[in-house]
Amino acid sequence: MRYIRYAFLGTLGIILVSVSLANRGVVTIKLMPEAVAELVGFNPSISLPLFVVVLGGIAVGLVVGFIWEWLREHKHRRDAGNQAREVKKLSREVNKLKKQKNEGKDEVLAILDEAS
Repeated sequence: MRYIRYAFLGTLGIILVSVSLANRGVVTIKLMPEAVAELVGFNPSISLPLFVVVLGGIAVGLVVGFIWEWLREHKHRRDAGNQAREVKKLSREVNKLKKQKNEGKDEVLAILDEAS
């Protein structure tokens, strides 16, 4: 399974390098359209190779998606934490009740009662 993963990552790397080499042309990215830029009085822009724009867009999309999912799953993580605390509380209570039940009994009998 590990070799399949390495083969997949290697193939993905070769494809990304190939796409990057094929799209080295420089493009200008502007912050806003020309009409809005005339009203505001400035239009910041930057010139980058096309592959940087494409791969950067993919990376930004992945980061936004991960953050979105992390925020969306907050409710489930909170519920799991509450359930884990409840399980610990009930486990302590069961152990306390077992000790009270076996108080004053022979240790061997108490161990046998706990095992059953």
